[in-house]
Amino acid sequence: MNDYKYLAFIEMESPPDAKTKRFAVKNKQFGDFLGLVKWHGPWRKYCFFVNADLVFDAGCLADIQDFINTLMAERRIK
Repeated sequence: MNDYKYLAFIEMESPPDAKTKRFAVKNKQFGDFLGLVKWHGPWRKYCFFVNADLVFDAGCLADIQDFINTLMAERRIK
């Protein structure tokens, strides 16, 4: 996976029957939990589930978008 400027994506332990991965999204500078990247079945893709009342700039959103695009590309290869 890529190393991002603003955010860290940390793989979380998934339930034994899980078919997809889950990632905690944290601010690199302060370590604050910002949300989760996980599979969203109705849309059949990974999505970012944001923690309430947060503000993101274009740089952070670009990191999230690139991370999700990387996960989706890996999924297509399998």
